[in-house]
Amino acid sequence: MRHLLSVPRLASKAFSTTVRQMKNKVPDRQKVFLEDNGLPVHIKGGSTDVLLYRLTMTITLAGTGFSCYWLLFACMPKSKA
Repeated sequence: MRHLLSVPRLASKAFSTTVRQMKNKVPDRQKVFLEDNGLPVHIKGGSTDVLLYRLTMTITLAGTGFSCYWLLFACMPKSKA
């Protein structure tokens, strides 16, 4: 029972900012995104951003094609068999 009573104290320590000081990474990331290297902003983050962009475009195009297929399928008259 005693260990259950210490949970709130442990939780407050885990979320306290005085326990661990974290380095502010925003200025470093701003330098990467603000430099003029000819890349669009959505792929300046590196290979992970490129991979996510291509995956998103693939899913979008596949979904659009799939939707168009089923719309055309639904528009075709049914054959009387």
